[in-house]
Amino acid sequence: MSGEATLANDVRRGLTSNPKTLPPYLFYDEEGSRLYERITELPEYYLTRAEREIFLSHAPEIVAHVMGSDRQLNVIELGAGSATKTEILLRAVLAPTAARCLYLPVDVSPTALAEAEHRLRATLPRLSVRSLAMTHEESLRVLADVAPPRLVLFIGSSVGNIADEEASALLRRTREALRGDTWLLLGTDLRKSPSALRAAYDDAAGVTAAFNKNVLARINRELGGHFDLDRFRHQARWNEAASRVEMHLESVGAQEVSIDRLGLRARFGAGETIHTESCSKYDLPRVERLLAGGGFRLEATYHDRERRFALHLASGR
Repeated sequence: MSGEATLANDVRRGLTSNPKTLPPYLFYDEEGSRLYERITELPEYYLTRAEREIFLSHAPEIVAHVMGSDRQLNVIELGAGSATKTEILLRAVLAPTAARCLYLPVDVSPTALAEAEHRLRATLPRLSVRSLAMTHEESLRVLADVAPPRLVLFIGSSVGNIADEEASALLRRTREALRGDTWLLLGTDLRKSPSALRAAYDDAAGVTAAFNKNVLARINRELGGHFDLDRFRHQARWNEAASRVEMHLESVGAQEVSIDRLGLRARFGAGETIHTESCSKYDLPRVERLLAGGGFRLEATYHDRERRFALHLASGR
């Protein structure tokens, strides 16, 4: 199925369901990727800074744990984006003069991959880069041919966007596709004050609101939608029972929106929402259960100084 057909089917399914939903991958077209990069620089959005701090403090230790006496490491990143934090790790891999590294970034945004590859080729000329513009699932058929030793990165708290059962299933399929010596580095945001969490997803400058509404703008651009973005309000809700921040788009009044290429008229009641993303926040026992379900064993956990975020290094069992 083509990317356009997948998008059309997912939008139709999500906007005709009850409650209405849209999948998070819709955020990351060219405009959405640009907005996300702005989000990572916002004062309220601590996640990127905290994870970067961990890489700066612990990258050599992580690499030493994984590589041992080997001189070659193949690094696979699921949802690579701009790969700015990953560059810190790749530098540590290539620190020994004789070390070699193949980096395989996987992302649905060709623009983000192209920019990352161009930068990395300039700053790390000894690095080999093979970009994969596709979904995680699609990449597994390609990644099966990558020789060990391998380090799979699933960082940036991307795992928090999917349910634990789905996350474990994705890790399990990844582990099954990558036979032999395989390590995983998993990034998770940690539980903390709900007010700090809500602020991280509802910044004062309104960048996250624009990012959220971009899913509607994308439907307008690519599927002939007629969403009036001013008729929807960005919301960031803390769900204590599920330990997650939820992003919604709330209809500010009753309305009907046509989507030409789907032949669909989506109806919204006043206050009705589209659930666009969930961002789970973890404690260590939950992380261990998630990893075990995916066939990985936790070996080490690294925190930033304020213990807001964690990177978990795990080995395939």
